[in-house]
Amino acid sequence: IGVGSAFESWSPREWDGVYRVLVPLNPPPGHTFHLELKSAGQMAARTFCIRVELVCTCKREQLAEKLLCFLHHSQEELGRKQKRSLLETLCTGSYLDVEKTSRWFYQLVRSSWLQVPQSYSWHLLFQPCSRSCQFCLSKGKKSLMVEVLFGVRQGDSDIFVVSQPAEAQKGSSSTFVSSQPAEANSIASTAWQESYAVAEAKFLWHIAGQVPCESVHLKCLQVFTRILSGTGFSSSTWKTVVMHVLSTVPLSRWRRREFARRLWDIMAYLRRCLQVKRLEHFVLGNERLPAGISLPPATRGLEPLNLFEQLARDPAAHREAMRAYAQLRFR
Repeated sequence: IGVGSAFESWSPREWDGVYRVLVPLNPPPGHTFHLELKSAGQMAARTFCIRVELVCTCKREQLAEKLLCFLHHSQEELGRKQKRSLLETLCTGSYLDVEKTSRWFYQLVRSSWLQVPQSYSWHLLFQPCSRSCQFCLSKGKKSLMVEVLFGVRQGDSDIFVVSQPAEAQKGSSSTFVSSQPAEANSIASTAWQESYAVAEAKFLWHIAGQVPCESVHLKCLQVFTRILSGTGFSSSTWKTVVMHVLSTVPLSRWRRREFARRLWDIMAYLRRCLQVKRLEHFVLGNERLPAGISLPPATRGLEPLNLFEQLARDPAAHREAMRAYAQLRFR
C-alpha cells in the first residue's frame, strides 16, 4: 500500500523522491498474531507488541495440504523437512521482532533483485536502517528512494501497527512541538507503533473524487509544506490542518479561482488551534470520517486526541509557536 506524500501527490519538496510502501504482514500457516497494547502514550503515540502463537494444522494436513504441525510433529521430523516456526526465525521471545523482520525482507530483496528484468538497467543500493528496508534505485541521472515499512492490520480496519514510528512515516517533526517520539533507535525491537497513514490516504483519495478541481487542496498543502518550509510547523501538522479544513469548508468551494481564500482558511484554522492550544487528531475521535474508512471497534467513541498538548503544557513552546505563526503570516 503506497502511503505518504509521494503517493498522495503533495511532496514537501520539489522532488521528494521517497516512495514509502506499507507491506501488510499475515501469519504463515500454523501461526496467529495477537496485538497487545503496551503503551497508550501521549498524543496518538500508542505502542503495540505482536504476540505470535502456534496453532494446530493437523486437520489441514489430513485435507492433503501437506502441512507439518508445529505443535504435534516432532522436532526431528520438522528438521528433516527444514520447517522452522516464526518463533524461531523472526521473533524475540514470543513477539514479532521489527529488526529481524526488516533483515529478513532485505535478504529477500537482495537475493531476488537479479531475477528482475529492471536489474539490467537500474542500480540497486541498500541504505542502512534497522526498522524498515530502504534502498535507492538509480539509472543515469534518475534516482528514487524506496522505503518498505511492515505492518499488521488491526482487524479489518484501515489502522495498522507498523515498524516505523509514526513521525518518521510522515516527515520531520515541528521545531517546537512533536506528537511522536523523535528517535526510532530508542524504541524496542518488539515495539510496533500505531499508524493512521492508510486511513488518511483513503480520505484524500475520497476527497479527490468530489472536489471541483481535484488538485487544489493538494496545491494548498504544497504551499505550506514546500514554499513555506522552515517556519517551524511539520508537514504532518499541515496535513492534519488541511484535512480538517476539507471537512469544514464545503467541497464546492475548492475551485481554482478560490485558491487564495482556501489558503487563508487554512491559516485561520491554524491560528484558532494555536490560540486554544488544541489541534485534534484527524482520525481518532473524528465522527465525520467518510463511511469507507474503517476503524477498529476499540477506537470508536474515543475522545479526540490533542496533537498540541505540548503547547498546553509548555508556555515557552506555545510562545515559540505563536512567533512562528506570525512569521508565517508575514511570508
